[in-house]
Amino acid sequence: MDTLQQEGDELEWKESARWVKFEEKVEEGGERWSKPHVSTLSLHSLFELRTCLQTGTVLLDLEGYSLPQIVDDIIERQIEEGLIGPELRDKISFVLLRKHRHQTKKPIHRSLADLGKSGSGVTRSPARSPAAGANFNRSIEDLRSKQAANYGRLRLAQSRSMNDIADTPSTDQLKNKFMKKIPRDAEASNVLVGEVDFLEKPFVAFVRLSQATTLGGLTEVPVPTRFLFVLLGPLGKAKSYNEIGRAIATLMVDDLFSDVAYKARDREDLIAGIDEFLDEVIVLPPGEWDPKIRIEPPKKIPSADQRKSVFNLNELGQMNGTAGGGGPVSEDEEMPVPHELGEELAYTGRFCGGLFLDIKRKLPWYPSDFYEGFHIQSISAVLFIYLGCITNAITFGGLLGDATDNYQLSSFLFCLFSGQPLIILSSTGPILIFEKLLYEFSKNNGIDYMELRLWIGIHSCVQCLFLVAMDASYIIKYMTRFTEEGFSSLISFIFISDAIKKMVGSFKYYPINTDFKPDYVTAYKCECLAPDTSKSILGIEHVTSEMLNITALDWTQLSKKECVKYGGSLVGKSCKYVPDLALMSFILFFGTYTMTVTLKKFKFSRYFPTKVRPLISDFSIFMSIMTFVGLDMLIGLQTPKLIVPTEFKPTRADRGWFVMPFGKNPWWVYLASFVPALLVTILIFMDQQISAVIVNRKENKLKKGCGYHLDLIWVGFLMAACSFMGLPWYVAATVISIAHIDSLKMESESSAPGEQPQFLGVREQRLTGILVFVLTGVSIFLAPILQFIPMPVLYGVFLYMGVASLSGIQFWDRIKLIMMPAKHQPDFSYLRHVPLRRVHLFTLLQIVCLAVLWILKSTFLAIIFPVMILGLMVIRKMLDMVFSQHDLAWLDDILPEKEKKKKEDEKKNTKKEKKKEQLCAPPKPPPPSLVPLTLYP
Repeated sequence: MDTLQQEGDELEWKESARWVKFEEKVEEGGERWSKPHVSTLSLHSLFELRTCLQTGTVLLDLEGYSLPQIVDDIIERQIEEGLIGPELRDKISFVLLRKHRHQTKKPIHRSLADLGKSGSGVTRSPARSPAAGANFNRSIEDLRSKQAANYGRLRLAQSRSMNDIADTPSTDQLKNKFMKKIPRDAEASNVLVGEVDFLEKPFVAFVRLSQATTLGGLTEVPVPTRFLFVLLGPLGKAKSYNEIGRAIATLMVDDLFSDVAYKARDREDLIAGIDEFLDEVIVLPPGEWDPKIRIEPPKKIPSADQRKSVFNLNELGQMNGTAGGGGPVSEDEEMPVPHELGEELAYTGRFCGGLFLDIKRKLPWYPSDFYEGFHIQSISAVLFIYLGCITNAITFGGLLGDATDNYQLSSFLFCLFSGQPLIILSSTGPILIFEKLLYEFSKNNGIDYMELRLWIGIHSCVQCLFLVAMDASYIIKYMTRFTEEGFSSLISFIFISDAIKKMVGSFKYYPINTDFKPDYVTAYKCECLAPDTSKSILGIEHVTSEMLNITALDWTQLSKKECVKYGGSLVGKSCKYVPDLALMSFILFFGTYTMTVTLKKFKFSRYFPTKVRPLISDFSIFMSIMTFVGLDMLIGLQTPKLIVPTEFKPTRADRGWFVMPFGKNPWWVYLASFVPALLVTILIFMDQQISAVIVNRKENKLKKGCGYHLDLIWVGFLMAACSFMGLPWYVAATVISIAHIDSLKMESESSAPGEQPQFLGVREQRLTGILVFVLTGVSIFLAPILQFIPMPVLYGVFLYMGVASLSGIQFWDRIKLIMMPAKHQPDFSYLRHVPLRRVHLFTLLQIVCLAVLWILKSTFLAIIFPVMILGLMVIRKMLDMVFSQHDLAWLDDILPEKEKKKKEDEKKNTKKEKKKEQLCAPPKPPPPSLVPLTLYP
């Protein structure tokens, strides 16, 4: 928006505000653009704008190629309509074709008096005192005399100063960095407002060009202009004109009104658009807020689709457009968006019907799954997930030789051919708990563990194939947020507890001697005492040379490890005194976690340019690890380091590369293994499909679809392959998969000032997963580098992954609500519709279920753990008897029921048809008494 200014003896248009999404004002004192803020308009200015469009000139689809030509057409139409006289043609043309000065370009000559002026010409209202009124009249007379001189020079000039308006963008415009903030294919809407002395009533014009045209220096940046609004009026009402200009500028960046402006056929359509805008306006009482406060832009803006229907409910339970009453809102209209998982889980009723549909759905995307992975963001994701997988293997049972040497095999194949390559396969807590119990059972009953495990894997593979053939993944539709959040919270808590447990273990291994006193340092010592070998040798018939050599050792010179190795004993107060390692390990652990959390949020900080912030956020994990690895090397303490095998061989010398299926167990074991295999299949099915549901959530905006059946069949095949090779069983790792999704999220690169970057979706590809497992496979060659990484640093990464996976889980938010007073609770949507006591009751039931699962996995009853996860779905069904469908719709998801769903769909279709009929009716104009006509004498 440009306002007409008087600079010395010259008139010029000066940029005073701009809108991309939110308003930015030119702050004269600071000579800069203000912080983006929500425009606050007066209701009076909106009514006056409505009057302007009713009585002014409206030119739609004008053929315009330059500003002088457009100005000529506007003035010609005004003369034809009798709004102005022909004698005003030259004066109006002279004013409208004055030079435009933008905020980025300062005037060459500015006197001290000019620096003290406020923004626009005469902006003060007439004072009430006689002296002030006289000063005001004198200023108007001075302005009129200066403008008369300008018009005199106009008559002497050979042209109408067309040289003030360049036809092409200037160098300053082309170099303006603000272009990065403007969306691609954007078009400009220019607003020109000012006061002149030769008009007795306002000169108003609204123009829409048939084609967007670049009008030289009219706009700050080289963006083609589509709309032009001009308002020139008599002296003394500059503030009123300015507010009208702000009103039309704010309307033009409103999604709904701009859509109306583009499609309007005549003046009445534009007025109807203003009426619709007025229908949604909320008035703030002037005595209850400070108009000088600039309202911060919201983090999330409602979409145009949510606002299109005038029947959307407002917060008072009334329909927009009703002045009062409207009646109570029915329960159905208060319901949130229904729970839907998409067509991927539709029951086909055909043999392998779902699998064929998955292949058909994913095959066209297969080439793009590779070339879309070539992005710098993929590098950070690979490094993050690689270290996460290494840490995961260490935490869950140590980094076995098989896990390192062959881990990439199964996961590589899954990422290459699966239906959802964003899912990461790994060892999980529940699977390893089951394997531990199976090993103890085999050991206590004299059964060969590896052979039994092989047959369980074969049976489980066959059962998975049967589930795929029968479209059993259909039951995932009955898995609501209650089950998803219960399972994902359990896995997250396992990650967090294991990271903390490992850290506490380091304090036990390297205890801090709290009794240490620096003054008594001479009294502290640690000696290695030799064992009494005479007693042990007397009882042995054959004495070896090694035993004789032990007796000849100088025990006082042995190290701690050598002393323990040869049977010696450590005696002394300082033998266990290693406080530096415990403290340093904690610094590395907590420092890595804290720095990662801080850098991950750096994307939304106010420091550094826009391109640098996302880069720091994407590489936050890698930067944190490198920082604390460097700190550890600088201090030089012997903290526990990552141990990576350097040889490619089976973990045990008594086994080969493959497990033989026969010969070590009785024949009935091969058949009886079907029962534990059934438990494994249930666990794999629930683990895999719940992780897939979480990854494929609608909030992630995945565009390439998913493949529940295709994923499950590959997990089944890999179960059998891993069993034959004696490798750990790998299923979808929920927490690592969520971290993978989070590391690949895409946001809009160009966002309006003040607007939060819009989440565009996830970079869906197979490359990151494949590279992660290739790196894991070649870890034996990276051992010289990886051996410098302290384990506490990886535990910090592990803790971050567990905590980060809890963010966005409604269950975790509701747990925090229990400890919050009502006035400090966040404005969650379900708190508006469900009583707080019912929210707490639902949360308490979830906590009880989570506690039962935790106890089961920690005791000998862990063998039935898979069945209990499946039991969460049964418990959710029982909640229908405790909570109403309305409460469950807001706190969880309503379970799908075929007949009920059909009836609801019919009811919704009927309502939509009625709404369409009502929307087709012309909008009602506001009462004439509410439209002030103060602009016209």
